[in-house]
Amino acid sequence: MNYTNKVRLRVNGLLVEDGRLLLVKLDHPVRDGSVWMPPGGGLEFGETLEAALGREFLEETALEIQAGPLRYIHEFIDPPLHAIEFYYDCHKTGGRLKTGHDPEHEMGNQLLQDARFIALAELRDLPVVPAHIRLHFPDEYGKVLNGPKIIRS
Repeated sequence: MNYTNKVRLRVNGLLVEDGRLLLVKLDHPVRDGSVWMPPGGGLEFGETLEAALGREFLEETALEIQAGPLRYIHEFIDPPLHAIEFYYDCHKTGGRLKTGHDPEHEMGNQLLQDARFIALAELRDLPVVPAHIRLHFPDEYGKVLNGPKIIRS
């Protein structure tokens, strides 16, 4: 699937267990190297944000989740990519963590490399995107939400 030169709607989940955030490592489609980010992906036509989040978690991590409150709306513009991303707090309802795959890519051309829980205190030392997750989420986690925060990068 070609993600370039169009606006893409994505949904991501913030799943924390025992002070660790679930992240997936992937080859960035337009940057050199790999990045870590919360599991998620693009919406399909007619799919709700919550349904897309559940589907993406299963594909990427083999975990079943329940979406909670919407925490962030992230606008990402780095030509040729442009995405509007919705970040939900979520909790696990089933499954066992394993690195999955992205059905939009052939098995020999997967972007997804790893899935693991990483201590909140370690996020600042990793190439986590968006940067707000790396820099601010550890301090914001657990605080009462007053509606979603809009972040940009």
